[in-house]
Amino acid sequence: MALEFASEGASVVAVDIDEDGLDEVTSKIAANGGEAIGVVGDVSDRDSVEAVVEQATDEYGTIDVLCNNAGILDDYAPVGETSEELWDRVMDINLKGVFLLTKAALPALMDGDEEGVVINTASIAGKVAGGGGAAYTSSKHGVIGFTKQLSHDYGPEIRANAVCPGFIETGMTEDMIEQTPDEVHEIVQETPAERYAEPEEVAQVVAFIASDNASFMHGTAVDVDGGWLVD
Repeated sequence: MALEFASEGASVVAVDIDEDGLDEVTSKIAANGGEAIGVVGDVSDRDSVEAVVEQATDEYGTIDVLCNNAGILDDYAPVGETSEELWDRVMDINLKGVFLLTKAALPALMDGDEEGVVINTASIAGKVAGGGGAAYTSSKHGVIGFTKQLSHDYGPEIRANAVCPGFIETGMTEDMIEQTPDEVHEIVQETPAERYAEPEEVAQVVAFIASDNASFMHGTAVDVDGGWLVD
């Protein structure tokens, strides 16, 4: 997403708890002639989030688009195998992080003449069961609900939408692809696309939703799932 927005001419503030990952992303953006800074931050910590927003506004004056994309899986654990610690960690990052960063960024998002844009990464697990375990599925349902309420409460000053990816080849899923290739193959073969997606395919949809071409999209949860939810 950071690379896609930079390629479209945006000044990017990339945020991650992984400093090495941040350096890699910002270096790629700079090598392609884009503008970006990397800020180390923990989305589950209010003080950290507020510091991130302060640094972003100090650098660029405002925030036009906020993408809440941080998330972790729960190893598909059902309720009986979900510890309280796992539940809290998944909720802290996947749902509380969306709340904290959005709340901290609201003044900047509403500061300009144009509407601010918030795009939250939910999941097909935000619409159906089976795309994750108890904690992950609950957190992503929460992200969609939060997105709708944000749109209801702050439209038209804030235009809030979510994307619901299916199986995407990312750092989050690489272990599954390597360790259980047959299961992954079976999963993707059951979708009309008969494959999993590259991260760029989600990023392009997110960039579209952020653009003026999607100006009448409010409070939606857009599936980017290769047809996973077609039935």
